[in-house]
Amino acid sequence: MKTSGECQRALNLTAMPRLSRDASSVKEDIAPIDGSSRHRWGLVVTGFVGGTLVALYAIATPFVTPAFRKVCLPFVPATPAQINNVLKLLRYRTGTLVDIGSGDGRIVIAAAKQGFQAVGFELNPWLVWYSRYRAWREGVHHNTAFYRTDLWKVNFSQYSNIVIFGVPQMMVPLENKLQLDLSGAARVVACRFPFPTWEPDAVTGEGIDAVWAYDSKSFREPRAAMGAAKGCGDLKS
Repeated sequence: MKTSGECQRALNLTAMPRLSRDASSVKEDIAPIDGSSRHRWGLVVTGFVGGTLVALYAIATPFVTPAFRKVCLPFVPATPAQINNVLKLLRYRTGTLVDIGSGDGRIVIAAAKQGFQAVGFELNPWLVWYSRYRAWREGVHHNTAFYRTDLWKVNFSQYSNIVIFGVPQMMVPLENKLQLDLSGAARVVACRFPFPTWEPDAVTGEGIDAVWAYDSKSFREPRAAMGAAKGCGDLKS
């Protein structure tokens, strides 16, 4: 007959193999889980980095692409002083207004608040959508419109007020285009850079806030006179 101590030792010897077997089975189960987890985390990180790069490329491309165009019109937000100067030179005028290179829409929105039916042309699609959102938020979306359009493909004859934040290399071709498009009742407002050959009818502001106004009657008359003189010369010949 076994004593209680002997029985206890027998039970311990019986339990030890089972514990060792359980421990080894646990090790066998854990090892592959660690490897697959690392693999899954690697896929997650790779996907996140790749998605971020794609998103950055999609956002940055519209801003970078204009730099590769023949005439670059970069986005530089108008200052409050520039906006006030533009509105000052458009005081007492009515009709439609277009902002060439409207950026984030601040000129168009300010003009709409003054009673103009205002339109903005902009190549950057992100700025077009943001401008529409701003116009809705400011409560003037019924009097504004924003389009992703190349300004060289637009006929500006339907607008009586034109605003342009240009760069020097585009002012000469734009001057020629507007001289052909506009009627005698239109007014052109140039910000930051004046037109090269037109004589302004009004100027306000200084430095980067300077704004020049040109009435189409003034800059169309020289071309009309040149055309008449050429006609007379042809008749004489």
